[in-house]
Amino acid sequence: MAERGYRVGVVGATGAVGSTILEVLAERKFPASEVVPFASERSAGKKIDFNGSSIECVPLTPETIQGLDLALASAGGKISAEWAPHLIHAGAVVVDNTSYWRMHDDVPLVVADVNDDAVEGHSGLVANPNCTTMQMMVALKPILDAAGIERIVVSTYQSVSGTGREAVKELRAQSRAILDGESAEPQVFPHQVAFNVLPQVEQFLEGDDYTTEERKVMRETRKILDLPEQVGISSTCVRVPVVTGHSESVNVQTREDLSPEDCRELLSNAPGVVVLDDPSDGIYPLPIAVEGRDEVLVGRIRRDPSHERCLNLWVVGDNLRKGAATNAVQVAELLAERELVRVPEGARIS
Repeated sequence: MAERGYRVGVVGATGAVGSTILEVLAERKFPASEVVPFASERSAGKKIDFNGSSIECVPLTPETIQGLDLALASAGGKISAEWAPHLIHAGAVVVDNTSYWRMHDDVPLVVADVNDDAVEGHSGLVANPNCTTMQMMVALKPILDAAGIERIVVSTYQSVSGTGREAVKELRAQSRAILDGESAEPQVFPHQVAFNVLPQVEQFLEGDDYTTEERKVMRETRKILDLPEQVGISSTCVRVPVVTGHSESVNVQTREDLSPEDCRELLSNAPGVVVLDDPSDGIYPLPIAVEGRDEVLVGRIRRDPSHERCLNLWVVGDNLRKGAATNAVQVAELLAERELVRVPEGARIS
């Protein structure tokens, strides 16, 4: 990695992902000469902690974005749609954590340790995938390389922190209310989430039986792994009353035979993966075990009895870290290591 220090902006610094990005930048000792936290006008002037110091949030303006080398953005699709082009024009390479840019043809969609080389073709912006997609890619890429993939079916069990801090507050408030025998009216989610399971993550668009989250998982998986159309991908995304940590039941049909034993060995040697798979002793991935970790945990690796080349996996990841903040910082590290922290001349994103 280059020894120079980079001036790094964190857009959405007071949000759940933005604050975690700040933590990860400090933990991984990213070579930043200065970190500038950007927040809404409402939060401008607020002091936040970074690496033992106090730094002041500033609003996004044409003046405040000048002089940045990198911008790690997680303030929502509308903000990224408006401000990413301005940041790039001002000279910053943007690593964007929103859904807005992910499926644009000229924007690489990158999971560190899965498709690192995709950063080479950036035009000033690299997109971070959906957190649900992200952890599955870490588990599936070694399988794809070793045995090929013909079909993927995934059912997710997603924590409320994926919706943001207000969702976490709602889960906790509802849980207290219900335990006290009181009513628990939903504000963030369409139904009560405490002591419940919601088979809806994000929105149903008119005429579509799949939610926007399910469509993201399917489309992003195909783009990241460069899978042809004949590879089938199906997803069902569910919200569960867990604070942090997404869980996934993944059924993968391989092109070549891959035994559960060989799959365990393969994943045990894969970057960013920890195999926990001794169910007879109660050893398997749990959301409470992954919180605060950057690895993706995989267990319950077993043959699908209905198909000789199908395996079932249980995949768990911290949606705020590897699913968002850590990968954004890892992408920034890739850009620095490859000396790609520069906006190509005449670069435009569309």
